[in-house]
Amino acid sequence: MSKLGNIGARLYRGEVGYDFIGKRKIWYGLSILITITAIVGLAVRGLNMGIEFSGGAVFTTPGTSVSASEAQHKAESASGGHQAVVQKLGSSALRIQISGLDTKQAVPVQEELAKDLNIPVKDVNTQLVGPSWGEQIANKAWLGLGIFMVLVVLYLAIAFEWRMALAALVALIHDLTITVGVYALVGFEVTPGTVIGLLTILGYSLYDTVVVFDSLKEASKDITKQTRFTYSEIANRSINSTLVRSINTTVVALLPVAGLLFVGGGVLGAGMLNDISLALFVGLAAGAYSSIFIATPLVADLKGREPQMKALAKRVKAKRASAAAKEASQEGPQDEIDAEDADGAAVVGPRQQPASRNRGRGRPSGKRR
Repeated sequence: MSKLGNIGARLYRGEVGYDFIGKRKIWYGLSILITITAIVGLAVRGLNMGIEFSGGAVFTTPGTSVSASEAQHKAESASGGHQAVVQKLGSSALRIQISGLDTKQAVPVQEELAKDLNIPVKDVNTQLVGPSWGEQIANKAWLGLGIFMVLVVLYLAIAFEWRMALAALVALIHDLTITVGVYALVGFEVTPGTVIGLLTILGYSLYDTVVVFDSLKEASKDITKQTRFTYSEIANRSINSTLVRSINTTVVALLPVAGLLFVGGGVLGAGMLNDISLALFVGLAAGAYSSIFIATPLVADLKGREPQMKALAKRVKAKRASAAAKEASQEGPQDEIDAEDADGAAVVGPRQQPASRNRGRGRPSGKRR
């Protein structure tokens, strides 16, 4: 068995483990800090909405020797200062997006671009995108997100309980906030691909959370009939028992997404892949984090406030205190005897022979009959 597999087996059996629940305040503080950073970035920089949402024009040119950065400068100059995004198509073709252009402005910009890039005007393909279409996409995305959240909460409340549903909802909002904040800080365009990526990560995040919750549900069945573990301790064991599985699932899911983001978007220059790959990469990582460090500790906090769980914690604590006192009382006399032996002369043979051991082994010393 591999070393990782051996660790996973020991974690599953409860032989080793890390106290995730006991250090939950650290994870809460770290998540709050990350979330505040994301919100500040979103408030200060805002989202770079793509042309599909803001409206504008897309110009596609044939092969040209002009670089993407130079074409961006020329496009912004030709459009009168409108923001332009230039992407390479193939080896030399260009795709130029200019936000905020209407039909009347698009024709002069097309002519100016053709002149600056030394391309015939008829070879520059122009496509106009109205802002109303992007608004419809955004509204449908919000509607889909709302329906998804409601269904998730209802399912978890029925399959598990409302505390787990609430914790999963908090974890999902946590993941979405961080992902959107990263988009604002990085400055990537928000396109329909981004929306697809955001909706996709919700499923991945929920998967890890449900795996831990299912283990916790089985382990906490009839929990009040025993006095060995508290609910928080059982929740911690559930996290540890599924830890390696969660890590393996996340790593396997992140590898192809990292290929899209860093190889496809960075090395090959396929900028359109960045829209969905960044959302998936950040969302998958945040989802794995929230399932372990946010959702389950939050459930333990909510359950720990129940009167039954408070009573269970007191019984467990009392039993452990009683066991510790009994163990100390049993070890005390033996420690005192060992201390006396250490202070006095060396003892050879048994310290004291009980009288019963010599009875019946023969007659007392004296004359034989």
